[in-house]
Amino acid sequence: MAKNMKVAYIFRSNMASTFQLATMILPQLEGGYHGAEVVGMFFFDDNTFVLRSGDPVGERLSRVAREQGILLMMCDQCAVRRNLADGTLEQCGRGEVTAKGAVEGVSAGCFPQLYDALSGSPPDQIITL
Repeated sequence: MAKNMKVAYIFRSNMASTFQLATMILPQLEGGYHGAEVVGMFFFDDNTFVLRSGDPVGERLSRVAREQGILLMMCDQCAVRRNLADGTLEQCGRGEVTAKGAVEGVSAGCFPQLYDALSGSPPDQIITL
């Protein structure tokens, strides 16, 4: 297995967080057999809903992210549109939007914030699901 490889996931496709994340990636991370070091996860559109406080998958993911040092970020514009962030659409992309009602450890941002957050441990591969 590629234990030294660092990956980041972008959850973009419809239901990627409830299918690929919840039934494949998260159980592997919990079990210690994912095979690569996950340094970050970025959530778009309705995939952000898995990060709501109290969501069973989101709560499990939050715990694993804290234990393994995984960045959890949701698209600020997606979050504002779904009432998961404080801020306005005009503030999106500038780092001025903050997550609300999310599981512990989640931030809201756009690509500039994602790049900055991952710069200390950049991924070797970015996988979009």
